[in-house]
Amino acid sequence: MTPLTSGRAFVVFAVFALGYFLSSLVRGVTATLAPALTQEFALSSSQLGLLGGAYFLGFAMLQLPLGNWLDRVGPRRVLSFSLAAASLSCVAFAMADGFVSLLLARFICGVGVSACLIAPLTGARLWLQGSQQQSANAWMLMVGSLGLLTATLPVQWALPVYGWRSLFLVLALFFALTVLGTARQVPAIQSASAPSRGSSLFASYAPIFANRYFRRMAWVGFVNYGILVAVQTLWAGPWMTAVAGYSAAEAARGLFAMNLTMLFVFWFWGMANPRLHRAGFVAERIILRGLPFGFIALAAIAWLGPRAGWEAFAIYCAMSSVLALTHPAIGMSFAAHEAGRAISAFNLLLFAGVFTTQWCVGAALDRLQAAHWQVVDAYRAVFGLLALACGLSYLWLLQGSTENRQMAAKA
Repeated sequence: MTPLTSGRAFVVFAVFALGYFLSSLVRGVTATLAPALTQEFALSSSQLGLLGGAYFLGFAMLQLPLGNWLDRVGPRRVLSFSLAAASLSCVAFAMADGFVSLLLARFICGVGVSACLIAPLTGARLWLQGSQQQSANAWMLMVGSLGLLTATLPVQWALPVYGWRSLFLVLALFFALTVLGTARQVPAIQSASAPSRGSSLFASYAPIFANRYFRRMAWVGFVNYGILVAVQTLWAGPWMTAVAGYSAAEAARGLFAMNLTMLFVFWFWGMANPRLHRAGFVAERIILRGLPFGFIALAAIAWLGPRAGWEAFAIYCAMSSVLALTHPAIGMSFAAHEAGRAISAFNLLLFAGVFTTQWCVGAALDRLQAAHWQVVDAYRAVFGLLALACGLSYLWLLQGSTENRQMAAKA
């Protein structure tokens, strides 16, 4: 593909950014709405975890088909249909009258926004150079942090005035407007090397899953990245109220501060990546050196217990931000016509990990409290297990080395 001019690239990625901003907002809003939804629908911890996880289950289920579609027809058509489904899901969520209807709408929302990150990342692989891809990924994640930021205090302020149902109707409108922007501004592609229509879905992914480097990164995506997103988008909020003793308003302010921190962290990565790339610090090298700080910070949260407020979670998220480099690292390890499938396969593992974490944390908390554990002790035990899982995943990553990395194609 011919690289885009700087002006054209700015317009295209501005459209992508709006879609990803909205997807991040609906992803993170569960933590802020948790007290209101729990009160209105009498949700248990397991139901709350399942409600948060349903989004990621829907998201994960579409990743493999999306990769094929992206390589075949390109980001424009895939993202347009995806955003249209997201718009409809927000209307369904606003009209929900019980847990089941909430769950179904949340699942459809995950399906709808499933292309909001991998479509831009695929576009970056097609239309940008190597160091630009890492920067574009960081800028996109910065926009995502802005969406998560908006899902905290601004939503908390709007709830007493407009209610959560009106919020989702407004989101539906903005998703619909983004569909129009995508159809008008994102270029079409033609790829003769994409998988043929006759090839089976799993056969088209065989070279992706057979890649040794992909297999090394797989557990990092499922465990470390999955736990990070699950904590950031759901369980940080309940920890603040149940363990640290925050009120709902204080928890919303804490989530706002945490996500504001991440916005500046991703801004830093966007600025630093070109310089790091020129200095020889490739993505894998940064991941290997930086990843331990994240799960050490998570273990510290479990150890601190009630003393771990929003600041501890901001440190954990910031120390784990090297995980943002996994997507461009995976994408650049494959040829351009395989990038959509490679990134979507990694996304499948990532969001399967998020779903598993969100649901299992809620189920574990319910079980421990049913066994007469104190709430604080239950949270500390579960978060300690999460930190241990991250450490074991990192040991798996260390089994290989940069020299053994298997390139499916020249980046």
